[in-house]
Amino acid sequence: MRTAFTELVGVRHPIVQTGMGWVAGPRLVSATARAGALGILASATMTTERLRAAVREVKSRTDEPFGVNLRADAGDARERVRIIIDEGVAVASFALAPSKELITELKDAGVVVIPSIGARRHAEKVAAWGADAVIVQGGEGGGHTGEVATTVLLPQVVDAVDIPVVAAGGFHDGRGLVAALAYGAAGIAMGTRFLLTSDSTVPDAVKARYLAAGVKDVTVTTAVDGLPHRMLRTEMVAALEHAGRARALAQAVRRAAGFRRTFGIGWSRMVRDGLAMKHGKDLSWSQVLLAANTPMLLKASMVDGRTDLGVMASGQVAGLIEDLPSCAELVERVMAQAHAALGALPPARGAPGGGTGQRRGGGDDARRV
Repeated sequence: MRTAFTELVGVRHPIVQTGMGWVAGPRLVSATARAGALGILASATMTTERLRAAVREVKSRTDEPFGVNLRADAGDARERVRIIIDEGVAVASFALAPSKELITELKDAGVVVIPSIGARRHAEKVAAWGADAVIVQGGEGGGHTGEVATTVLLPQVVDAVDIPVVAAGGFHDGRGLVAALAYGAAGIAMGTRFLLTSDSTVPDAVKARYLAAGVKDVTVTTAVDGLPHRMLRTEMVAALEHAGRARALAQAVRRAAGFRRTFGIGWSRMVRDGLAMKHGKDLSWSQVLLAANTPMLLKASMVDGRTDLGVMASGQVAGLIEDLPSCAELVERVMAQAHAALGALPPARGAPGGGTGQRRGGGDDARRV
């Protein structure tokens, strides 16, 4: 299934595995790439040394293209960009809108730049700055998310920009891929669905919590870092939501100390990062500290298996997922479902010779396939 996205990044299928912290490591990314989709390494939870090693590990496992996700507001963002360029990574993905200068630096080196955005105006901004494509996440998506549903946000963005749009938030199967294509997207991005594969390194007990969750067990809370964060409803989330300011601050300081030890970051840098995050936002200092070390809350669950001490970012689709296929099985299944869904559509009125009426070719039309 050729689309403008597959042509842009050189993958066989219009599917992206998102850069989930502590989840999207070399094993998952290389398995996704071998399956013909675009795997994206999550670098925000890696030191720069670990990032370089992870990139080389993926390249030792596959010759297929893959990407690296990074935070544009990180103090060492330019160093991470340099690693992406030096190591010949095909795609740079950003959790926040990168600056025009970063986009230019990457594009001049031949790297495809695909920021993730959650609003039409952000898509317009990065498109004007030269981004090659955008991933647009609706409110159904896991982690930090917005209030606008994918079915409303996606067509807004498709109509606003002239670059390939990849839809995220609420996707887990081939029917969703066909729906996204019908809206004008050039592919879909999935996080929770790839987290729940046999290639994911997330502990089995944590995967079991996801599989047992219903749609109503996925909630949005601001208690973690003051920003809307979609995750599984757990005892830990409830404790954060009901903790008083003093208790929340004590918990935040304790976890910040752990974050500092793990990443070798000094308190002064954490304070600077906290001030940057607090700027323009109504955050308490406990929320600022939690925002600075949210990666440790995710690590507790995604790496250590301590769901009682950590949080589990999750899209609403967790309530629909029931199994743990390999990445290869998942991608093959999604594509088979998509082709079946296309074949089951009634003929478009007036379409000669019947058929689905869907545009499925490449070339100039592929961007809107």
